Amino acid sequence: MVLVPGGTFMMGSDEFYPDERPVHERPVAAFLLDRYEVTNEDYARFVDDTGYVTVAERALDPAAFPGADPADLVPGAMVFTPTSGPVDLGNWRNWWRWQPGAYWREPFGPGSSIDERLRHPVVQVAFEDVTAYAAWAGGRLPTEAEHEYAARGGRDGARFAWGDEPYPDGIPRANTWLGRFPHDNQGVGDAAPVGSYEPNGYGLYDLIGNVWEWTSDYYTPRHVRLSDTPVDAGKRANLLATASAQEGFPGIPRRVLKGGSHLCSPDYCLRFRPAARSPQAEDTGMSHIGFRIARDA
Repeated sequence: MVLVPGGTFMMGSDEFYPDERPVHERPVAAFLLDRYEVTNEDYARFVDDTGYVTVAERALDPAAFPGADPADLVPGAMVFTPTSGPVDLGNWRNWWRWQPGAYWREPFGPGSSIDERLRHPVVQVAFEDVTAYAAWAGGRLPTEAEHEYAARGGRDGARFAWGDEPYPDGIPRANTWLGRFPHDNQGVGDAAPVGSYEPNGYGLYDLIGNVWEWTSDYYTPRHVRLSDTPVDAGKRANLLATASAQEGFPGIPRRVLKGGSHLCSPDYCLRFRPAARSPQAEDTGMSHIGFRIARDA
């Protein structure tokens, strides 16, 4: 792990997506953070030691999916599938599919394997799965503020972790989508082994790109500042209700993902930035979401 020094930074951005606002001053105490994303090899040790069964391996509860065909309520997870050509970028279902049998050991479905991917970040892990690992490892998930602060690597105020340009000198500084999304990828095209790109100013790898990372914070459609009045803070429950109702799944809490992934592209998802954030249902693993753990210093 790396010791991230405490400090104060300007959290958020007013330039890109509404949920990154308002920009506000946020203090962060010193903390320890994994140098790399948790890998398949790491997660295998946890499962071998504990016998843990991930959410994607468990049968779905029919009560949670009224009207669904019971034959469809089988274990599985969401898998990215490139399209054959341009599609409507307003509908994520064009490139995501529910894949029965997909889970962390077979992240793209039956027949796929992690045997040649032991140093890749583990994916297809839901919030319960990552918090279970963190407890076993004697740590916790980072908060959203900790993740953003660490991802900046000491560059407070810059758009990207490395400066203000997405590809300085035409060189990608993180594993992101290069080309037209979701059919033409001239980059890696997948998650890369951890540590494949240069570390940031704190000596941390892949906090931007590669895979999105879970944080401990609930998602709200705007930042709730530490300076907000009690009345404003009291609206948090309503904000959470709004977020959990997205995509027609009311009642399922959303947590904040940070860092972007190998699927982030300027023409669709300009979220490979420290300030960027995304909501994710706690019960849903996907093929581009992983995590790392933190500890108090």
